[in-house]
Amino acid sequence: MLTTIRNFSIIAHIDHGKSTLADALIQRCGGLSEREMKSQVLDSMELERERGITIKSQTATLNYKSEQSAYTLNLIDTPGHVDFSYEVSRSLSACEGALLVVDAAKGVQAQTIANSSIAVALGIEIVPVINKIDLPAADVDRVCREIEEMAGVDASAAIAVSAKTGVGVDELLAAVVSRVPPPIGDAKAPLQALIIDSWFDKYLGVVILVRVKHGCLRRRQRVRFMVTGEERDCDSLGVFTPKLEMRESLSVGEVGCVITGLKDIAAARVGDTLTAVRRPCAKPLQGFKESKPHVFSSLYPAQPNDYPLLREAAEKLRLNDAALVFETEKSPAFGFGLRCGFLGMLHMEITQERLEREYGLELVLASPTVVYQVLTVAGEEILVDHPGRLPESGSIREIREPIADMTIVTTSMHVGAVMTLASKCRGVQRRVDYASLQVVMIYEMPLAEILGGFFDRLKSATQGYASMDYEFKVFRPAKVVRLDILINGERMDALSSMAIAEEAQSRGRALALKITNSISRQMFDVAVQAAIGGKIIARETVKAMRKNVTAKCYGGDVTRKRKLLEKQKSGKKRMKQFGRVEISQDALMAALRSDEN
Repeated sequence: MLTTIRNFSIIAHIDHGKSTLADALIQRCGGLSEREMKSQVLDSMELERERGITIKSQTATLNYKSEQSAYTLNLIDTPGHVDFSYEVSRSLSACEGALLVVDAAKGVQAQTIANSSIAVALGIEIVPVINKIDLPAADVDRVCREIEEMAGVDASAAIAVSAKTGVGVDELLAAVVSRVPPPIGDAKAPLQALIIDSWFDKYLGVVILVRVKHGCLRRRQRVRFMVTGEERDCDSLGVFTPKLEMRESLSVGEVGCVITGLKDIAAARVGDTLTAVRRPCAKPLQGFKESKPHVFSSLYPAQPNDYPLLREAAEKLRLNDAALVFETEKSPAFGFGLRCGFLGMLHMEITQERLEREYGLELVLASPTVVYQVLTVAGEEILVDHPGRLPESGSIREIREPIADMTIVTTSMHVGAVMTLASKCRGVQRRVDYASLQVVMIYEMPLAEILGGFFDRLKSATQGYASMDYEFKVFRPAKVVRLDILINGERMDALSSMAIAEEAQSRGRALALKITNSISRQMFDVAVQAAIGGKIIARETVKAMRKNVTAKCYGGDVTRKRKLLEKQKSGKKRMKQFGRVEISQDALMAALRSDEN
């Protein structure tokens, strides 16, 4: 019955206790036995446990018995980091309610505001939860005021809990049943099931996570993916408790998984609608906005012969991470590699680490760049994600850089430090709101500045008392130039980057010096130059190694030594003309590391 089903997500800022609270709810509802329980039980990836963060949304169907009735609770645990906010919006679209978890000591943070805004926009019921009340610094009343003032959510009926000790968990479960509305749907209507997520299992093939909106999904039923048109039989149906438990059917309002034997995850797009072949629905459900990558970088295998393995590993990883996009790229310095698009810097780090750890690869990561919008003289707008793909300067009318709306939450004593840092990073202040002991600062800032280590500098400037969230807003005109690195007159595309015109010269000098210090000496002088267009703006020289060719001369006429030295000089000149500079892997990696600001 629909009246006994509750679908809800847990949303919060990173490290506010979402996964621990999910553990407490699972244990209290008997989803796992004492022997099967472990900390962060929904964080199934080894990398999630090591970093202490949630990367992929996970679900659990729990059975809860109150004094009046028995209920089915469909819980979705979501990530807290800004890079994975697309997972949060997808999860909330499948729910009628959300538990907004806030740390009782730290209070409201940037992602708390961002996630609550997503929930408010979707019109779902928000239940504020004050977690970690067992901490000595916990202040429930202050945090309730912050939730109302900063997040705009009524916190008069907030639930105070300690997920670690179990205090307040029973009250929270009762609040979920009483305050989260049951799902709405027609069991007799044609099947409409929204695909929330999909991933690849090496034993089962593509596993599809769905929320049934209307109708009923049965095992062995022939179904159609409405966007792709693919038709398949439902081999198996099930729910996660959080163990996989097989079912014969999924009814209206339920969240479960479908296994159809698919091998290509592209056929099961997230946001697509699943319907029956015999009695299809009239139109698909409103899906999700596709996540667009904001950061691009190139991945090259340390051993060029490993490129086929890298390509295969990336294909497999994309089955589990629909936000990852890539295409083949060839560089004269590195050989074949992949040009990849990521949602942010953390997403890039996680992807590289998973490829190296899960598939045994050793990778070289190029300097990350953002996407620029280029307006040509012909009036065409093109997106450029690599400096080497920038059109000739004569055909460019204007280059626009991506601007993001950034929310910074800090304490009042660090406002000055944040303002100073933001102005250095070309940030424009839009609003400052004071609430309780915290301050919310709204800025417009170039995305390239944010991704260039801004968060680390923000933490340093505020002694750790700051959090931030950002969202792409618009492209704006900027004086951006392509900074090329030439080694002995040959341009190295892998080392090219985009830079603000005012900073290009100093950045070019620093990069040329860095590369010079990394390149081992050759038998001839090696010129390392930084250039903008055809203009050289910086030059460093790696001096030639001198071989003692006169060592075998034990006396005699001095002209004999001069003859040998002249022969060596002409040989070096010829070598410089025809020889190629050999650059070690360590030198390339040192050159590709992001510059410290």
